[in-house]
Amino acid sequence: MSLPAEFRELAARVNNWGRWGKDDQIGTMNLITDEVVKAAAACVRTGKRFSLAVELREDGIQNGMIPGRDNPERTTFLVNHEVFGPGTVATSDDAVRMGLQAGTHWDGLTHASYDDRLYNGFSAHKSVTAEAGAVDLGIHLVKTLVTRGVLLDVARAKGVDILEPEYAVTPEDLDAAEEFGGVRVRAGDVVLVRTGQIRKYLAGDRDGYFHGPGLSVRCPAWFHARDVAAVANDTVVFEVFPPEIEDCFLAVHALHLVEMGMLQGQNWNLEELSDDCAADGVYEFLLDASPQPFVGGVGTPVNPVAIK
Repeated sequence: MSLPAEFRELAARVNNWGRWGKDDQIGTMNLITDEVVKAAAACVRTGKRFSLAVELREDGIQNGMIPGRDNPERTTFLVNHEVFGPGTVATSDDAVRMGLQAGTHWDGLTHASYDDRLYNGFSAHKSVTAEAGAVDLGIHLVKTLVTRGVLLDVARAKGVDILEPEYAVTPEDLDAAEEFGGVRVRAGDVVLVRTGQIRKYLAGDRDGYFHGPGLSVRCPAWFHARDVAAVANDTVVFEVFPPEIEDCFLAVHALHLVEMGMLQGQNWNLEELSDDCAADGVYEFLLDASPQPFVGGVGTPVNPVAIK
């Protein structure tokens, strides 16, 4: 089934192929220049630090809806083991099995495709294999991700704790959240969109967490116009579900990852940061959200840290 004309028109509007050369594999990460990072460092005023990750635990976010995206299974395979013989220093070691997108994570540029399309004209069938993972466009190519972060607290701007399920966050909502926070998104920023949905998971409602609000298919054009480097939010699906365009599932994924070459993040815990931003009125910060360098990874867990 061919994707509808409405989607293809949106794709043409935000396409970044060739913008940084025909061989580019990091997309909008190119927008994070030395000058952008230097300016972002000026956001550090108090030294307060906020982890934006959920805990990696066996009873974590995943409820079985996404096959194979399993919560971490951690084992301790050495327990106080005297490696060099009796009476020597003992060590303990762990191992883990998990889906790389099980908790707080980035979707890499190979996470979504359509019509055999990946960012910058790479072929999905040639660039992603079961044996090697992402042969091209792998998450390990993003060596660092440190820049200015901006919190667009859509829920708080609307005066609610959590947006309604199936609510589509629009560009108009992003404009209103900018005004509410007294901040302006600029080129090279990472934008964090708060819906409040993570509160359901933190309160123990794992299934309810899966049914929530998300970004509208109209938002990618807003991010493209602002030259945003990456976007993350506090939901599972990231975009509104069911889709706004009939039978066009994961359209926002395709627009961000395939057309723009822009990472997107899910399951980010923005609650403590949101409270602090509301308390001091400062909605910008230095953000370190560098991927774990899994060679061939189509995504990666991350412990993002906002520094104010």
